[in-house]
Amino acid sequence: MRLNNSWDRVLKDEFDSPYFRQIVQTVLKAYGESTVYPPRGKVFNAFKLTELDNVKCVILGQDPYYGVGQAMGLSFSVPSGVRLPPTLVNIYKEMLNDLEGIDYIQALNVIKDMSGDLTAWAQEGVLLLNSSLTVLAGKANSHQDIWAPFTDKVIKAISDNTENVVFVLWGNYAKSKKIFIDADKHCILESVHPSPLSVYGHFYGSKPFSKTNEYLIAHGKTPIDWLKIK
Repeated sequence: MRLNNSWDRVLKDEFDSPYFRQIVQTVLKAYGESTVYPPRGKVFNAFKLTELDNVKCVILGQDPYYGVGQAMGLSFSVPSGVRLPPTLVNIYKEMLNDLEGIDYIQALNVIKDMSGDLTAWAQEGVLLLNSSLTVLAGKANSHQDIWAPFTDKVIKAISDNTENVVFVLWGNYAKSKKIFIDADKHCILESVHPSPLSVYGHFYGSKPFSKTNEYLIAHGKTPIDWLKIK
């Protein structure tokens, strides 16, 4: 397998490895026997939209949305026209508060007219990476063990082959991936997960968007236009 962009330079050995071939066989079998998300053509969407050479920030998710029409190969993102998942609503509320000073309750009036498609972030250099690239319909984390060996290597490849990237780790699962990141070369921002179950445990007020841009500017990089999605 090849992505025909700068990822091939650092992932060639992974793509050529027996374990990755086994991943592909297992996932293709699942697509043939079950309903799997995202659509097959979107499995590597994050890598196609954000090349390695353009990565400024990584937002790590756990696995794709497992409802009909939601998953599109980008962590936390849903296609335009699809109802915003509660977790993405909370992400938007924090973004609007962080960058524009909009009260969390008032932010809902802005969010109701926003798309959940985060492609604009991906094009700005935000790798929206799920640790698992596929999921069985209605079964959260069902393909986690399949994909983790590969996506762990992806995180380490970013750490080893780039400098001054911001890794945004929301929740305990994402935080467990810190072992693959060189904190001397990169910035790690951690908080609780933005899901409704934990959002009040200091996700609100964590300011990941402004902190990311402050770090990028301090290291001579162009900041991310987070509000481009509006």
